[in-house]
Amino acid sequence: MSKNRALALTRLTLTDFRNYARLRLDVGPAPVVLTGPNGAGKTNLLEALSILCPGRGLRSAAYADMVRHQGAGGWAIAAVLDGPQAEIRVGTAWNGSQGEALAGEPDGAADAMGSPVQPVKGASQARQVRIEGTTHRGSGALASIIRMVWITPAMDRLFNGPAGDRRRFLDRLVLGIDPEHASRVNAFDRLMRDRNRLLEEGREGARRDPIWLDGLEAAMAEHAVAIAAARQATVEALQLAASEQHASGQMGTFPWGQFTIEGELEAAIAEMPALHVEERYRTILAESRGLDASAGRCLRGPHRSDLVVKHGPKDVEARLCSTGEQKALLIGIILAHARIVADGFDGYAPIMLLDEVAAHLDEERRRGLFECLLALPVQAWMTGTDASLFSALRGSAQFLRARDGALMELVD
Repeated sequence: MSKNRALALTRLTLTDFRNYARLRLDVGPAPVVLTGPNGAGKTNLLEALSILCPGRGLRSAAYADMVRHQGAGGWAIAAVLDGPQAEIRVGTAWNGSQGEALAGEPDGAADAMGSPVQPVKGASQARQVRIEGTTHRGSGALASIIRMVWITPAMDRLFNGPAGDRRRFLDRLVLGIDPEHASRVNAFDRLMRDRNRLLEEGREGARRDPIWLDGLEAAMAEHAVAIAAARQATVEALQLAASEQHASGQMGTFPWGQFTIEGELEAAIAEMPALHVEERYRTILAESRGLDASAGRCLRGPHRSDLVVKHGPKDVEARLCSTGEQKALLIGIILAHARIVADGFDGYAPIMLLDEVAAHLDEERRRGLFECLLALPVQAWMTGTDASLFSALRGSAQFLRARDGALMELVD
């Protein structure tokens, strides 16, 4: 992969986002290092970048929580990207309950988005997306344009936390490979909530419509099998990429992982055609209506699956490894994932957001990480309080210092 084959953000403009009143940042395709004291806005900047993807970003925060205190009541993010579709301008905004465009939007935001953000009538609580001058409702349209993956300090205990955290992490990886995955997951969740509501009404004595339930369950089964198949394919691709990178020495100092997904549907897909799995799950849903009604939730399906990771060299489950080993495994996963994305994204590696990435890494592993990022190549945005931890990147990365909602370039 040549040096110019990295998806890169070249301009970022923020308006009233977190602690940034107005910010315009121009950078090159090389890695970016953000340093500064706690509370300076380093993670806020990474969060703004992550909002350029479908979903609620790396913090999974409510849109209202992203509004700057004493700001106009909403926020806007705009960017210029250089990638497979040449240079492209994208932007997103949330206007709260105002129902109108942000007042006083800066020229930089208008320039990066093609024109100022205009509201979608009757959709004041949904965030708006603009891609090359065309407005979209919701963020799904961004999936085919932007590939991004991130690591945050909250993920340091990913392997010891609840299955839902690992499942969401896996779904984010799947989305980087299959842009339609998020829409299928969201559709399944909506259908499941509708079914739960119908079952609750039936349990309380209200009339339950079996034909409606049959239709909901048929649609659930269709989406569920597609979700499980995409997850299984991604896990298999991760295993292959990790094994190949380990064999070729591309993993550097990071351990390779062994990956499996524990889930009823994923296991069935490995043994029978998808149509048979879909029919079986539809039958399971119909037969479990009573149990699900009593439980108040759907007890079986892709929303119960779990990603299991082992430390390959030690053949030990990741949950039993040290914090440093878990961090190294996590980094190894996203490095392998970046290779997979590049193979299917016209050779372009995804943007990486690495918040406090140097924590729990010794000097050898830090150096190994930087070497891997430069070899991919990839535009990685890294944060830390101490710039000296990134000294091995001097001359190869762009160094910025954050303070009080502003950024300044650091020079040697």
